[in-house]
Amino acid sequence: MKTIYLLRHAKSSWKDPTLADFDRPLNKRGKRAAKNMAVYLGGHNPRPELVLCSAAKRTVSTLEKVQAQFDGDLPAVIDDALYHADASVWVRRLRALDDAVGAVMIVGHNPGMEELAHFLAGSGDEEAYSRMAVKFPTAALAVLQTDIAHWRDIERDGAQLIAFVSPHDLE
Repeated sequence: MKTIYLLRHAKSSWKDPTLADFDRPLNKRGKRAAKNMAVYLGGHNPRPELVLCSAAKRTVSTLEKVQAQFDGDLPAVIDDALYHADASVWVRRLRALDDAVGAVMIVGHNPGMEELAHFLAGSGDEEAYSRMAVKFPTAALAVLQTDIAHWRDIERDGAQLIAFVSPHDLE
């Protein structure tokens, strides 16, 4: 069994219009939401063993909040090529993972996170799926599980949506 955590970056700041999109930091609300989601993640198993993360400032800052919850013991691959990656890019990354990894977290952007969640989720919690279908807000988390033994076997509709949590659920 493999577990996939899809975490959209937390809310970013538009305060400085001179900043490139890639360089936008989290705003106050985003920092709070990222911390709350990190606490939520810290209380759940299986724990992510690896994180794949876009190199944009807001995704890295979101990741740092999660890593702090895990006392920094959460290895991550931060990659410029994952900035605004679509579902097909993420699926290729998942299929390339070492099979020793049982639980992976992806920290990325919409529409890629939402596309990937819908690509993978073939069954699961109907209420969670309905909520996710309406909106995949910033700092939201989709938790999926699949019965595959090898990451290369990940496919469309091959996972169960276990949970969908938004920052508002944690306030």
